[in-house]
Amino acid sequence: MEKEKFYVVLTKLILPLFTGSILLGEEESSARESEVAIGKQNSLLIKPNKSADYRFIIKRGRAFQPFEISLLKNILKELSQINDSAVLDPTYELTLHEKAVEKAVCDSVASSASSVMLGLVNALTTWSHRTYEGKAVDFGIILNLSENADEKNLHYSNIISTDFFVLLSDGRHSFVEFNREGYLTGYVSLDKVRNYATTSPNDFNYVARYCNDRKVGIVLTESGDLLIFKNRTLMFAKRRGKWNIYSHEEVIQLLSYRSSHSLREVRRAIYLTSLDCSFKYSGGIIVYLNRDMAEQALSHVNASDIIEEKYYNIKREQQLEEADKLYNINNAEEMKKYYSDDFENFLAKNCYFKSICLKQIIQGKKFHELGRQIREEIIAMDGATIVDFDGTIITAGAILKIEAGSISGGGRKAAAMALSKYGVALKISQDGEIQGFASDKKQPKLLFTVN
Repeated sequence: MEKEKFYVVLTKLILPLFTGSILLGEEESSARESEVAIGKQNSLLIKPNKSADYRFIIKRGRAFQPFEISLLKNILKELSQINDSAVLDPTYELTLHEKAVEKAVCDSVASSASSVMLGLVNALTTWSHRTYEGKAVDFGIILNLSENADEKNLHYSNIISTDFFVLLSDGRHSFVEFNREGYLTGYVSLDKVRNYATTSPNDFNYVARYCNDRKVGIVLTESGDLLIFKNRTLMFAKRRGKWNIYSHEEVIQLLSYRSSHSLREVRRAIYLTSLDCSFKYSGGIIVYLNRDMAEQALSHVNASDIIEEKYYNIKREQQLEEADKLYNINNAEEMKKYYSDDFENFLAKNCYFKSICLKQIIQGKKFHELGRQIREEIIAMDGATIVDFDGTIITAGAILKIEAGSISGGGRKAAAMALSKYGVALKISQDGEIQGFASDKKQPKLLFTVN
């Protein structure tokens, strides 16, 4: 494959799979060196085939994991076969490249059962464009890699396209199971599955718990997403026609960008909640502050949106100082009167019912101490949730004050980029995309994207 063509494939198909990765450049290579090699300081060296005299360098903040390297090798293998076939039509070749990623995903997850998994994925992809009685279908399959039933009566290819079959599972609590040869083995109910730690959207926590190293969960959602679970984690998803690999630990680590005081349990809770909102398509903004940044961040917040007394007192002092400045001489008395009450009376006197309600619901708990369901519902409110470095929730559903027109993009993106100077700000779009922003030399920087 020519260097220019491989560069396009690398930037368009491969890099987006690996969260937080960037292309650093290239270096010379010889035929003795493999197509994929681990480089220095969390980098990978990659070339399309053994004979290529160059290698591109990709890097991210955290070391590449073995399953990611395996996936990359499988993708290169498939791309090499496509290149050898001398396809002339560029549109058709792009389609083949996308299918190469899909086959590589199945190879890396199911190994010897990859052809069966690919068939199941293709069948569910077809169902994502169909309806049953006018409704989109949600469905779940367990591919048991260790199960080999003696009886081989019913193959998935005979039943998976039939209307009755898609009624047998909901993709969350009930699943149909096939063995590694594609034959039906039975029905799995997950309501009482053991409570293992998982990394997954909350709605699919049961299947993530169930899927160990020998069981693969394949889920089709009503929104048309195709999710792949193994090793008690969401590993891959096909959303809006594109495959994504979920490097969960990479994102959790990136939430501590340029901060030595962040807490992993807070970062993990923030990431999981953003994942929950992403797969609910609810949208939201979460700002995770660096230590000693709360006071500066409060300049963007109305006192009426604060739900923790400590931060109200900081905001109150800021505003009373402002009231004594000459340019506020005409409204100084009004400002002092507005902030004359303590926190409880301030909320009650001004009828700030949202903050009173949230304060009562949260009851002083930190973000990571709340249940995932209530965290998701708080983030989905219109406005921003700001979390201090130790997990204290400063605001929820806050309308932020930022300079009009200072940053291009929609309201959520502008708000996230403006507050990224104080920590890491996550913008969750209603189309499911998660973007993380941080400050680099006082300018907002896109830190990662999770699709």
